[in-house]
Amino acid sequence: MLMTWRKVSVCSIPVVRTRTCQRWQTHPLSLPGKRHASSKKYSDSILLPKTTFPIRPKNPAAEEVEIQKVCGFSELYSWQRQQDRQKHFVLHDGPPYANGDPHVGHALNKILKDMINRYKLLRGYRVDYRPGWDCHGLPIELKALSEGRDSFRRLQPLQIRNKAKQFAEKAIRNQVAAFRRWGIMADWDNGCYFTFDKQYEAKQLELFYKMYEKDYIYQDFKPVFYSPSSRTALAEAELEYKEDHVSHAVYAKFPLATLSPALKAIVGGRCDVSVLTWTTLPWTIPANEAMCYTPSHEYSLCQFKTTGQLYILAAERVEGTAQVLGTSLDVLNTFPGSTLEGSTCQHPSIHGKVSPLLPAYHVSMAKGTGLVHTAPAHGMEDYTVALAFQLPVFTMVDEDGRYTDQAGPHLNGKNIFTDGNETVVEQLRSAGHLVHEQNYKHSYPYDWRTKKPVFIRASLQWFVNTNSIKDRAVDLIDGVRMYPEGTAANSLKAWVSTRNYWCISRQRVWGVPIPVFYHKESGKPFLTKESVDHVVSLVRREGTDCWWTLPMEELLPDDVIRKAGYRDVSEFDKGADILDIWFDSGVSWAATLEDSGGVADMYLEGKDQHGGWFQSSLLTSVAVRDSAPYRCVFVHGFAMAEDGTKMSKSLGNVVDPNLVVSGGKNRDKHPAYGADVLRWWVAGSDVHSHVYIGNNILNTARDTVLKVRRILRFLLGNLSGFSPAEHTVPYHQLRPVDQYMLHVLYQYAQKVTDAYENFHFTKVQYLTLGLVTKELSSLYLNITKDRLYCDDQTSTGRRGCQTVQFHILDVLTKTLAPVLPHLAEEIYLHHTCLGEEVASVFKSGWFESDPAWYRPNLEPLWGVADDVRDAFNRQIESADPRLYDVAIFASSTAYDILKVLQSEETSCTSDLCEMMMSSFVSLHREDHQENSPLAVSEQTVSQVSQHECVISEADGSKRTATFTLHVSPASHQKCERCRKYVAASPTTPCDRCLAVMADSWAT
Repeated sequence: MLMTWRKVSVCSIPVVRTRTCQRWQTHPLSLPGKRHASSKKYSDSILLPKTTFPIRPKNPAAEEVEIQKVCGFSELYSWQRQQDRQKHFVLHDGPPYANGDPHVGHALNKILKDMINRYKLLRGYRVDYRPGWDCHGLPIELKALSEGRDSFRRLQPLQIRNKAKQFAEKAIRNQVAAFRRWGIMADWDNGCYFTFDKQYEAKQLELFYKMYEKDYIYQDFKPVFYSPSSRTALAEAELEYKEDHVSHAVYAKFPLATLSPALKAIVGGRCDVSVLTWTTLPWTIPANEAMCYTPSHEYSLCQFKTTGQLYILAAERVEGTAQVLGTSLDVLNTFPGSTLEGSTCQHPSIHGKVSPLLPAYHVSMAKGTGLVHTAPAHGMEDYTVALAFQLPVFTMVDEDGRYTDQAGPHLNGKNIFTDGNETVVEQLRSAGHLVHEQNYKHSYPYDWRTKKPVFIRASLQWFVNTNSIKDRAVDLIDGVRMYPEGTAANSLKAWVSTRNYWCISRQRVWGVPIPVFYHKESGKPFLTKESVDHVVSLVRREGTDCWWTLPMEELLPDDVIRKAGYRDVSEFDKGADILDIWFDSGVSWAATLEDSGGVADMYLEGKDQHGGWFQSSLLTSVAVRDSAPYRCVFVHGFAMAEDGTKMSKSLGNVVDPNLVVSGGKNRDKHPAYGADVLRWWVAGSDVHSHVYIGNNILNTARDTVLKVRRILRFLLGNLSGFSPAEHTVPYHQLRPVDQYMLHVLYQYAQKVTDAYENFHFTKVQYLTLGLVTKELSSLYLNITKDRLYCDDQTSTGRRGCQTVQFHILDVLTKTLAPVLPHLAEEIYLHHTCLGEEVASVFKSGWFESDPAWYRPNLEPLWGVADDVRDAFNRQIESADPRLYDVAIFASSTAYDILKVLQSEETSCTSDLCEMMMSSFVSLHREDHQENSPLAVSEQTVSQVSQHECVISEADGSKRTATFTLHVSPASHQKCERCRKYVAASPTTPCDRCLAVMADSWAT
């Protein structure tokens, strides 16, 4: 077969690539840096590491992009979907809002998902991951309108929808570009889902009707959170609470109108008694319908010393109230709260109106007076009281937060948060009902989009009856694997269990319309299977724009009307509400997970989704099919500035992930770290808590990745000329040092696999850095350099070391691949030991670690040898141990262990000598009379030290052994080839080096 070749440039080094295998062919090049000190006549015989893999990328951003092209990043997802695999893994993407540019929260979320997906791919799973976008809703609508300074009131619905859709599409394009650049594996061209897709919208309406048919969805007039700045109802999940909100609070008196017989007996003939209440919302007083108390608590009749006025308030609130009012109260009588039953009080601002005193158990004794002014149209608990006692639910505030004419001429048109509130306070003052006023700082709900206050307002809305679903939903959470364990499940349960209903109607136009019609005469909603099926068919064909473009005759055909017993479409109006975006995304399991039966193996989102997508998905799934839509839920925290503050443009601490990856114009201020450094930051963060990011943290991540890269480069260089098929040394022929390294590698492999299985990415990073810095850089790779560089190329000792390093590189590369895919693929591009058929690390599968490598019996041997080595290194003055010979006098126990590493008494080639890195090592029994420490020290030893080592037994017990080191200057001459002091003459290489060179000359 004819093979074509072309040159490409990666890492600024010319290399050759075949089109057929998509891999670069590497040519040995000497490592840059410090030259070996050998003279020229020996340098050609030294087997230095050789690789084309650069020590560091010159331009990380550009080189990663080239790696993505060459290694087929964009095709990988489709490739693995075409594989016939028995195991499947479905990670359902929670749709981010298509309302802006990618931010560091996106990076945290998408990279976490990608690390899991890539790990599962390496483990032999076929991954199902469809990135999605939440394309509807107020966040997008507001952003779209703000771009052109357009007003919701001035534009027609279709104009708003078109602007919002265009804005969403632009945001999606920008986000997709970023996600691709970060190395996120997906089918970005054909494998995404969008909530404004026609088929998605049609499926959503089908699910809506299923829930309506089961009586889980209903319409009612009840109080909901309402945002005048957004002009729509809001759900609890769409709120944020401002902790320093300041309210103009008042203490107001409601004079008693009628007294129960029991209360009359206590009050006696006094006729000037009032109940005292406290409220932070004076504007709600015109809507008062009752005064609530707690029957189980005691109340007191008190007299103000300063004014002589008489008030009733909770007994346990007398002292606190007196302090706030700056006066003292004389308690005249104390009685059970039930005494108040049957009494009424005068409305303080509406002449002639009386309000009953009613028992209620939501009344708190933590603050206030223990008597709660109740306005059913403006409070959730107030509304519950109204239902129990059939009170009217009457609202006199419109969608803009202004009083209507029903509030009277003095309040009509005034804003409840500003002049309206002040007018009510002034009315109380004028009528003599204002006892005290204060500026009160407290937590108050705000619209999370507009950052402006909301209020509770009774209106006709559509609701999900979560009260009838939530118990089953809470039970199902116990069967879901939650991360972090314990806290995640408890948080989700708390959100679900406290939600009695869910308002799903919104008074906007950019969304999926609720497919309801209203009978003009009766006002009743018209919603049948036939009417919804017809609308669904229109949506499948034309999208939800049809609700605004088609005439009523096409939206509600005659046959549907007549079947329901009506005569003509002119009897109906179409509804004007759209569905809550949490309902949009909450049905994604039904719209996108058909192949997996509507169940995902994992949902992974931020902790705010306890009140959002996690909850809405669970509630809709339970309502429709009585099961959870996920088997596992992974919850991550929010990204914060590295100093612990919230990111804010005004503070200038916002981290732009695109700048992190690609850099800015000012490279000193915004260097290009590359996507892998961003991914390493994610993996190394405590993702279940706050996730901190900033220049210092990113610099540390970059430096750590470079440190790992250098070790990988060293391994690649050492494998030059090694063919696994031809040169692998059987395990039983490996030297003890090599066997022990495989034992360490086996344990590492098991631990990192377990960490990945439990999504503990910080543990993966911690274990990897431990292996790289402690076991490899400081020990194994250091002590085996002499064997690799100076032994015969084909010797069993050298090939054995290469065998071990081949396994190390394989395990390390695949461990790092989910986190650092660009680096892992770059390693494969420069890996000279791989066959032509290996085109990508992600197509090669997870590493294999042979159980035979696990040799815990080697640990006592290595532990003692390591203790001896550490003692020797502390004792010598020079950093180069080759300048010394060392004699080890060990107790019997230690001697028997060390004897495995050196059978002869004195050696310059033993495993023990390799471990010590000295020129010669002598090993003796401590109690051997001819080689007593005293006799030797009197002759040639320059330094003597005594030490203890700890020996770990198989049963877990430990015992100590002693040894003495006699350290002397090297007794032989320096070999100009291996640089060890083991030669007989300064002009002649050592015996080992002479033999190696002789073999090379012979061949």
